[in-house]
Amino acid sequence: MIHEQAIVDPAARLAADVTVGPWTYIGPDVQIGPGCVIEPNVVIRGPTIIGARNHIFQFSSVGEVTPDQKYRGEPTRLLVGDDNVIREGVTIHRGTVQGRAETVIGNNNLIMAYVHIGHDSVVGDHTVLVNNSALAGHVSVGDWAILSGYTLVHQFCQIGAHSFSGMGSAVGKDIPAFVTVAGAPAQAKSINVEGLRRRGFSSSAISELRRAFRIVYRQNLTLDIALRRLESMLESSPELTLFIESLTSSERGIVR
Repeated sequence: MIHEQAIVDPAARLAADVTVGPWTYIGPDVQIGPGCVIEPNVVIRGPTIIGARNHIFQFSSVGEVTPDQKYRGEPTRLLVGDDNVIREGVTIHRGTVQGRAETVIGNNNLIMAYVHIGHDSVVGDHTVLVNNSALAGHVSVGDWAILSGYTLVHQFCQIGAHSFSGMGSAVGKDIPAFVTVAGAPAQAKSINVEGLRRRGFSSSAISELRRAFRIVYRQNLTLDIALRRLESMLESSPELTLFIESLTSSERGIVR
């Protein structure tokens, strides 16, 4: 399953059924789980742990050291979950000791061509990072978020679960859960209604989130006052709770 023209360091640990294409390099301190397919011309450096059934396409660089100028060769790592598709030319850097000391990719993500995931970033589950989107260091991306092509995310930003960015968005502040943003700089436009419908959210949950969005974004309130109004809504739901948590946890401030 390992092509004769691949270079796999003897210290790397690969499950018995891992496929490795020609001209791929896999360094020491790399662990790759069962069912993974590594196409030709991929570079994987460690410490990196890759789970099961991941498919990594050609010219990707996975687990490389960060260009962060504070990095001095400390033993940081990359963790990749299961069932991810990492397309052509993707770059994913390991963490720094000044951050989490690790970069984390969850499960069932589609990471499309030429995406960059910077050091100490955390990507959840079921996300889609579209071609040429880029995460600076220390970025957090929630489950089911979609970043459209050429979206740029500033360091330390939080991208909320089920959120959506339009093509070419420049994100410099946190995106709350369920919110659609677009523009450079990115501005909040609406609740991600179409995405929620596709995932089976109820009409009542979507209506409640739209009402919450209007309170935060359409009534010229300070965020503190808007939060008090949200918390006083009589019929709190898991969706509203997640929306409120994404607002209260923001450290950079939210996209407005």
